[in-house]
Amino acid sequence: MSHPARPGRRALLLGVPAVLFLLITWQVVGHGPLLRADARLSRDLVHPDGFAQFLSDLGDVQVAVPVLVAAIGYALWRGRAAGHPRWWLPPLAAAALMALLPALVVPLKDWAARPGTPAVPPATGYYPSGHTATAAVAYGCATLLLLPWLRTRAARRTARALCAALVLGTSYGLVRHGYHWPLDVLAGWCLSAVLLTALSALPGFSGSSRRTSSGTPSPSSGPS
Repeated sequence: MSHPARPGRRALLLGVPAVLFLLITWQVVGHGPLLRADARLSRDLVHPDGFAQFLSDLGDVQVAVPVLVAAIGYALWRGRAAGHPRWWLPPLAAAALMALLPALVVPLKDWAARPGTPAVPPATGYYPSGHTATAAVAYGCATLLLLPWLRTRAARRTARALCAALVLGTSYGLVRHGYHWPLDVLAGWCLSAVLLTALSALPGFSGSSRRTSSGTPSPSSGPS
């Protein structure tokens, strides 16, 4: 049987990335000394090539959102077939979060007005990284929706590892190609971590054991 995250652990998962996001934003908006280290790291990492482009494209809406849509459809089908109360809530919440993400990211980009790296045309609006947030929220939500329906611990670990690989791959591609400064990507991680942790607190994501349509516990367990 899986267990819901303890309140203290959830508070930590919300608080740490939120504070880190605020600190990074303060440095970016105030042109703090952390930006110099960010620029040096970017110079060391930037090397545009086809592989970096491929990885960065994993954060495109056209790539990441269809993965989430497929997971939403699967979760709706399995939840309804199992007769769960409020079987529609987790998929609906995941879809709503994905739809609302631009409303959070775009105003932040306009307000911070951070210029891009030397590898991109002169412009502003690069902070935080929208591609990073799109990848993290889309693949993260898809993983949260699928975890309760995976029968083995190995399958759940594989799903988590695949999600992490997709998000990290996207992030690396964005920095490697010069589309974003490293701090832009780190801020995207922090923002997404807060959103996904909040989403996981909703009923259906909390780790309660799955039940069959007859009301008896399913032999397979939820996320551990």
